Amino acid sequence: MTKATRICAAGALAVLGSGLWMTGCNSAPELTKTNALTLIQADYDKRPAEPATIAVDDMGLKQGLNAKLWKLTKVYPNNRWADYTLTDDGKKSVKLAGSGDVIQWRPEEGQKDFHFFVTTVAANHLKAKDVADPQDDVVANVQTAKSARFTEVYDWTGVPDPVQTISRNAINRLSNKRQADFALVNGAWAVHSIN
Repeated sequence: MTKATRICAAGALAVLGSGLWMTGCNSAPELTKTNALTLIQADYDKRPAEPATIAVDDMGLKQGLNAKLWKLTKVYPNNRWADYTLTDDGKKSVKLAGSGDVIQWRPEEGQKDFHFFVTTVAANHLKAKDVADPQDDVVANVQTAKSARFTEVYDWTGVPDPVQTISRNAINRLSNKRQADFALVNGAWAVHSIN
């Protein structure tokens, strides 16, 4: 072997070795579905607890009446409009949009999609579930990033069963699909954003 060949081989080994060394230093720890779920939930738990907003349609109105969350207090001459007032149990469970405790039920003739909104008195943190395998991704202002799709749901702890029943009516959406973006920060994965 000639001297020139040995120098080239040594140089190639040095370049290859330094490349492997640098790659080894920059390798990120594994981000599993379980780890991603833990990070997402920790991010949600740091946020303020929030009430759930529930749409109440004709079926929900009847369910709330039967559960004694509100009571009928006035029927108008057209027999379509009515006023319902929150009961004491209702006030412990839900709040009406705006102020007051009177539901003004005012559907137009033939209107089938009339509804109003209530918010739960109980405030809880959102929950993450069904996290997909994290994938390498490109995220603005992040050098090493991954992302994972997941399902966001409301925690119904402390919400009375009749209110939960109304929330399951077809007019309401009980979960949302979200994406969590993760950034490698000081050698550990952290939630960068949730979209």
